[in-house]
Amino acid sequence: MSRELVWTGFMSLDGVVDSPGGVEEGHRGGGWVLSTEFLPEAFALKGEELEETTALMFGRRSYEAFAPVWIGSEDHTAYKDLPKYVVSTGLEEHSLVDGWGPTEILRSVEDVAALKQGDGGAIFVHGSAELARALAEADLIDRYNLLVFPVLLGAGKGLFSTADTDRQHLHLRESEAYPNGVLKVVYDVVH
Repeated sequence: MSRELVWTGFMSLDGVVDSPGGVEEGHRGGGWVLSTEFLPEAFALKGEELEETTALMFGRRSYEAFAPVWIGSEDHTAYKDLPKYVVSTGLEEHSLVDGWGPTEILRSVEDVAALKQGDGGAIFVHGSAELARALAEADLIDRYNLLVFPVLLGAGKGLFSTADTDRQHLHLRESEAYPNGVLKVVYDVVH
């Protein structure tokens, strides 16, 4: 039995995952999560994930954006001592954030496949749209935990490939709609 690999994140209704927290993240429409009325119940999925997460995985850019912030974030204290994996061909060991628990650099999708075959629980991939597409193309993602926001951004990084790929079936595990327009959808990938 292999470890479950879960992509989790925020998405606009038109599929953009780019810059949910602010324009400094690179997208001119950044900060779109913060422009939606905050309802704690709409973010309950994030708390549920904390209980299930046994390791974190990032692409290089997402790691460089999250690590310096999450290391001191009260909301992410539970992540501090968890194993972390950064998938990057160029990141060097000396660039890793000190004091944020064990972190290993994986150099390829094949390294991720090997990690999945090891012992342990669920590995959650945060952000990292380019990595998520590569992992999906290699049939390594097992579940998508999505919070879909009621906004159309028109452009930006998408989670899913726009290339001509084979059909991929998903099974709806859970869904819920909230009064602020946010939708929670949790899909299992049918392998």
